[in-house]
Amino acid sequence: MKNEFLDLLAEEVVRCGTYAKERQGSVLRSFKNDGTVITEVDMTISDRLTSFIKAHLPEVNIISEEAIDPFDDEAPYTFVIDPIDGTDGYSQGLPTWAVAVGILDKERNPVGAMISAPRMGLGVDNLFVRLDPGKELLLNGKPFSPNLPKDTMHQVAMSSNGHRFCDFSNFHGKIRVFGSAILHLLAPVIYPEIQGAMNSSVFVWDFCAAHAVLCHFGYRLLYEDGQRVTYTDRLLKERKNTGRFILAGTIAGVVDLQRKIKVADR
Repeated sequence: MKNEFLDLLAEEVVRCGTYAKERQGSVLRSFKNDGTVITEVDMTISDRLTSFIKAHLPEVNIISEEAIDPFDDEAPYTFVIDPIDGTDGYSQGLPTWAVAVGILDKERNPVGAMISAPRMGLGVDNLFVRLDPGKELLLNGKPFSPNLPKDTMHQVAMSSNGHRFCDFSNFHGKIRVFGSAILHLLAPVIYPEIQGAMNSSVFVWDFCAAHAVLCHFGYRLLYEDGQRVTYTDRLLKERKNTGRFILAGTIAGVVDLQRKIKVADR
């Protein structure tokens, strides 16, 4: 994959984030058949990013939350798009949302990410994460490494319905809820005092981009039973959700997270 294309893709993702930010104050929300929120901005960004990638790399797979395309097992890369992760909060004017593009290689390993969260950041009103395959991670254009160690859970980012399914009796720290799975899973990497993340049942576009960032720094993304999250046909071709919680953190951190916050049988 050429650097020139990745530079152009980064610019387009940033433009999409800026567009979503500018439209947020006047956006109208509606509902899909499954009851989840959607806006016209979701559809516009999905179309923009899908068309952009197809125009430059017609041989790759594209999986978008808002569009269905055929999947080719021989494609060199798969791009996984969430046009707006955190649409519910976005549609209400909250800042906790992101435009996310994850990149899988032919073996379905998460190897790249472009994430624009223009109303989030580290002391500034902007967050753009860029991870080109095989390159260093850039945060707002500058090389970034996480604040380590993060092996003991004191603060955990969690999905908004996590309280319904988890036992917190062994956890005496703090829960941070953003309403965006991508931002939850990024949090242990980019925010200095958040050590882990948990999300209930999610789709591949809800975590792929953040998963690439986690893998880049040696973090783990596991299911509640301890199995590693992998990119199965169920997730990519059948477009089904995980059906269970996913947990993120360092190798030791995920163990501590499983010990302190237990997912209830259901």
